[in-house]
Amino acid sequence: MNRTTVLAALFLLAVLGLGGCKERTAEVAMPEKDAPPAYGDTFIEASIAEPSNLLPILATDASSADINGLVYNGLVRYNKDLILEGELAESWEISPDNLTITFHLRKGVKWHDGTPFTSADVLFTYRLYVDPNTPTAYAEAYRQVEKAEAPDPYTFRVTYPKPYAPALGSWGMNILPKHLLEGKDITKSPLSRHPVGTGPYRFVEWKPGEKVVLEANENYFEGRPYIKRVVYRIVPDQSTQFMELRSGGLDFMELTPIQYRTQTDTTAFKRLFAKYRYLAFSYTYLGYNLERPLLQDRRVRQALSYAIDKQEIIEGVLLGLGQVATGPYKPDTWVYNANVKRYSHDPDRARRLLAEAGWKDTDGDGILDRDGVPFRFTIVTNQGNDLRVKSAEIIQRRLKEIGIEVKIRVVEWATFLKEFIHPGNFDACILGWRGGPEPDQYNIWHSSKIGPRQLNFIHYRNSEVDELLERGRRTFDRAERKKIYDRFQEILAEDQPYTFLYVAEALPAVSRRFRGIEPAPAGIFHNFIRWYVPAGEQKYAR
Repeated sequence: MNRTTVLAALFLLAVLGLGGCKERTAEVAMPEKDAPPAYGDTFIEASIAEPSNLLPILATDASSADINGLVYNGLVRYNKDLILEGELAESWEISPDNLTITFHLRKGVKWHDGTPFTSADVLFTYRLYVDPNTPTAYAEAYRQVEKAEAPDPYTFRVTYPKPYAPALGSWGMNILPKHLLEGKDITKSPLSRHPVGTGPYRFVEWKPGEKVVLEANENYFEGRPYIKRVVYRIVPDQSTQFMELRSGGLDFMELTPIQYRTQTDTTAFKRLFAKYRYLAFSYTYLGYNLERPLLQDRRVRQALSYAIDKQEIIEGVLLGLGQVATGPYKPDTWVYNANVKRYSHDPDRARRLLAEAGWKDTDGDGILDRDGVPFRFTIVTNQGNDLRVKSAEIIQRRLKEIGIEVKIRVVEWATFLKEFIHPGNFDACILGWRGGPEPDQYNIWHSSKIGPRQLNFIHYRNSEVDELLERGRRTFDRAERKKIYDRFQEILAEDQPYTFLYVAEALPAVSRRFRGIEPAPAGIFHNFIRWYVPAGEQKYAR
């Protein structure tokens, strides 16, 4: 499973929609294919956060998903052009009424412990997802299934009671090993820290706070990966990551805008690294906890959005390497609605809306108040992401200008999720979503997804949105889906449960000794198992 498939299959709390995204290389040329492929060497990248869980069904973070994407496979995946193709499934048929999918599985695939992979594993994984005792945020897609069956070891069939547009893509989920998990409490499984998959890389070790190590699966069904070892180092600060990159301790990192613009335009860096640049499948937002009375009035949320200067954030924080976000889809996708209500910087309009909602500075202290309560709240975000912290500081300054006092709290990632996001213990948060080609947003915005550890953690409720999301996933015609999701975006733009801030450009840098990189609409990692280092340039002997 490649990273594109991971992002399409899951919504991740770390940083959605398809498109005609065109990957653009930056001013630095890509490495030439000047030497034949060779096996060996190690690829080292950094993760800001420790992975939370290496059982994909339980993980909601990008660090875990990146690792799981190399350890596990799905039945299908998105290729470099974001078109679904088979992975563990060789082929499939969809019935004329779009209600039944029959998957024909690859033969000869083995789990990393040598046990054969069969349809029983797929059926077991499905049942695990729909089991009410499984604490997963991703069950919704599989609860749409009326019947799942494995009539023989290499056939898996699912039947839906009514059409479900995301059905095929949903089977990009990571398939789990029945023989290691059946009859066990999944929340206590050793696989959470020592995963066993069918993917191109096997798990070797996890040293908490230090690194996770994977090694090439020599018997991988698509062929042995060229790169022998992948190491994820836990480096919780982007500046430290950059120092490690330049000193040779890392082979890859996502550059910050300032690193991309001003710190990598040297002869030495260009000799050692190739840079890439493209609009990411992600957006950053200021999300409001709608359980907080202070933020329940739509006029207040609209006022906050008018008070925030998004372009200032893009220029000052992203150094122009991004676009204004207007909703949950990025601008170069078919589902994006360019005609929704927009919130340009307009502090006077913000003040008028707040006054309409009853907020005035009655005691002359510079802070708006209502019924004796001052307008104060705290924005919480995660440690290690300077872009979010700097965005919070700009927002804080702009809101102060209209009489709102904002405090900023920056918290270590695991604590941030456990003590703030999951229990709903926050006023507002700066976070991001990243995802893939399927535009279904049910898991994030439907009111049924407000429960513990679900993804609608801001507690957004809108009956029309619920109805639109339900219709959108039942509609196959793209033109009709477009109308549904256009209206969905219009409502979000009016309600402003988030202030949608920006869609940043992805700015990866990769050591030039790695060859075989092919930029595409899916990004650069779609063919990672075919990356290689020429024999004469390999850096690590083992």
